[in-house]
Amino acid sequence: MGSTITARGVNFSLAAPAANRVELLLFPHGDAAQPDRIIDLDSAHRSGDYWHVEVEGLGAGCCYGYRVFGPLQPGGHGFRPAKVLLDPCARAISGWNVYRRGSATGASPNTDACLKGVVCERDRFDFNTHPRPQHRWNRSVIYELHVGSFTRREDSGLEPNLRGTLRGLIRKLPYLQSLGITAIELLPIQAFDPQDAPPGRDNVWGYSPLSWFAPHHEFIEGHDPLAARQQVRELVAACHDAGIEVLLDVVYNHTTEGNQQGPTLSWRGIADCLYYHQTAKGEYQDVSGCGNSIAANRPLVRQLILESMRCWAIELGIDGFRFDLGIALSRGEKLKPLDHPPLFEAIDSDPELSDLKLVSEPWDCGGLYRLSDFPSKRIGAWNGRFRDDLRRFWKGDENSTWTLGQRLRGSPDLNDGKPLKLDRSVNFITAHDGFTLADLVSFNVKHNLANGEDNRDGENHNSSWNHGVEGPTTDRAVQTLRRRQQRNLLTSLLLSRGVPMLLMGDEVGRSQGGNNNTWCQDSPLSWMIWRQDDCDGDLLLFVQRLLKLRQRLPDLFSPETPISETRPRRGSEPDQLWRQWHGVELNKPDWASWSHCIATSLQRGDRGAVLWVGFNSYFKAMHFDLPPAASPWHRLIDTALPAGDDLPETPEPWTPQGVPLESRSLVVMAARELLPSETNTGSTTANNT
Repeated sequence: MGSTITARGVNFSLAAPAANRVELLLFPHGDAAQPDRIIDLDSAHRSGDYWHVEVEGLGAGCCYGYRVFGPLQPGGHGFRPAKVLLDPCARAISGWNVYRRGSATGASPNTDACLKGVVCERDRFDFNTHPRPQHRWNRSVIYELHVGSFTRREDSGLEPNLRGTLRGLIRKLPYLQSLGITAIELLPIQAFDPQDAPPGRDNVWGYSPLSWFAPHHEFIEGHDPLAARQQVRELVAACHDAGIEVLLDVVYNHTTEGNQQGPTLSWRGIADCLYYHQTAKGEYQDVSGCGNSIAANRPLVRQLILESMRCWAIELGIDGFRFDLGIALSRGEKLKPLDHPPLFEAIDSDPELSDLKLVSEPWDCGGLYRLSDFPSKRIGAWNGRFRDDLRRFWKGDENSTWTLGQRLRGSPDLNDGKPLKLDRSVNFITAHDGFTLADLVSFNVKHNLANGEDNRDGENHNSSWNHGVEGPTTDRAVQTLRRRQQRNLLTSLLLSRGVPMLLMGDEVGRSQGGNNNTWCQDSPLSWMIWRQDDCDGDLLLFVQRLLKLRQRLPDLFSPETPISETRPRRGSEPDQLWRQWHGVELNKPDWASWSHCIATSLQRGDRGAVLWVGFNSYFKAMHFDLPPAASPWHRLIDTALPAGDDLPETPEPWTPQGVPLESRSLVVMAARELLPSETNTGSTTANNT
């Protein structure tokens, strides 16, 4: 599939089952207005569904495209032989200087404004020198970021040619290491169409795929399309050496070609009825919200997606994938949801993909939502219920305490009473499509006018709360409460069972001015902040210490085997962990609709508690009783305390039999035996404040 360098030249292969003729166009360079050679492929160059030819004398860097001939499909769309088409398997793309999206619509030729595929090597990544980190799920912490936005600012400390590039990201790996994350999840870096956006704006996020194989040109230093793949390898190698895994956000559920009125750039002109779900009348069926839906249930389409995954995982070294609207790929003919989707079965059984981390959105725009029963053995899911329920609890909504308890335990209510397996639930509070953490506690409503759609775009139901003032404020009481709520949310996330994901910049208080859909904003609105005066250094320190705590005690906060909710039987392991729930009084949890307080403790057999966590989202302070500890209590976290003291480097000994929780605050107590040895042997002086 695609173009392959041979001993004599280059072999070209294209799947176009309904075509009756194909032309291969060879261009002298990417910006060329006309090909300098056209090779006609007739039936002698066809094997089954594939059209192919070996051209001697060619090599890496050759620019090419196709014209594909065949009958129009129902609805009057499909084959457009006037259009030069991009090879769906091209591993590099050129022609961006002359490309015009509009020229790919209508009946006129677009030869002078088309994109071209570029012949590339297909070398494998050097895993011997740069092996995958392969962190266990219970030690994994994902950090979602956009390559361009992460280093675009002048104050990023990078040279202009590196800002917004893969190589620029390499320079920031020490920062990510110091933060304590184990994996980065990159918004799409597969080639997408920046022109797929309203007039005057660019598509920045990249959920508009133009190719599933080629790296996006805007993230590459320089203008050589052949350098793109090597720069991806450089990033992955540097991440592996730093102990960081690289996950890609991939968009296999739709393409940039949109609906019937969209441009003919690649898939549509090659095999329109094959790639896209359509009605008998040729009307596109859309569960992506972007005009079309990929028919991943069909063999040739499935093969293309698998080939793409192998390209990124085996040739470029990527450690895993996050499937955008991934559940849409489980739909069969007439969009029927399948319990055994062919694509997912193929992924599950593919030996070359067996060591990857795989995550998906469990919803699509057609109403399908499958979280606990996602139809794959290996693919986990973004837990949107975790996001919604934790937001509601800390906002002070009614009927939110019981659901908080469920999320902390691993969401057993979503899985027939059994906590989800660690690799099945990615927990998050914020993500790229929504408010940042700072904006979540600063705005009641979205402010998306800058996107040019009269504030119609973006999610309307955010469970956000401005705490009394919409947007920035000088009111110190409001500022203090917002800072506390950020710590409440982050602590709840990072100490819950599951795989946590952080959003770029949440650790330093990055704001988007209330814009919760910056998909078309390549501006300071969506860029990472680096200048010290713009960053919340206290929050950064809190997150760093919180991540160290999680990594030190994974068996407590995110155990691979769920912790029992009942006291162990006699004869069980004497140190077996089990959980108890409490209210302000021991063993009296209040799950009522009006409750805003809950506490939980982890007991070590019959010896006593080793961990206690209290949650108070009420507008008044509450006093909680503490259970007897297996060894003296120390206060690890109190989000109501001033910065630095809220999660101190040296935990504070605690002897009172109860602990006060200020309004809207969280406290974590740990037995001395859980602390690092230098603390464990320290003073146990009582603190009665």
